Amino acid sequence: MSGPKPYIRSSYLMTHLVNPLVRRFGPVTTLTVVGRSSGQPRPVPLGAPFEYAGRRYLVSGRGDTHWVRNLRAAGHANLRVHGRTERIQVQEVAGAEREAIVTAYRTSLGHSGEPFFRQIPDPADHPTFLIQPDETPTT
Repeated sequence: MSGPKPYIRSSYLMTHLVNPLVRRFGPVTTLTVVGRSSGQPRPVPLGAPFEYAGRRYLVSGRGDTHWVRNLRAAGHANLRVHGRTERIQVQEVAGAEREAIVTAYRTSLGHSGEPFFRQIPDPADHPTFLIQPDETPTT
């Protein structure tokens, strides 16, 4: 039986002050995904999608966060990068492929990412999603 998956919570200040301000006024990447329980859109500021081997990925440095669980449940979201919003579908990556992507992601972050990887060192605990265009027609 597996226990809870590792997850590093954001601080109160980050969640209630910084993130709302950045979402509203900052030129930051924002993932908007429908909440798995509420059914309401949940915007979350993220780092830019990680490019690896010619593909784009979302990698969770904080582990099994709420945006990860919502994205798993929904399978698609809106991603705003540099003021442009695109509808995306995602496919979770596992195994050796995820390990290679997470290792490259960790290296790309340098010292800024080390606190997360010290707390959650196993690449298997960093959910990783391949980003693809969402071709589903909207109704």
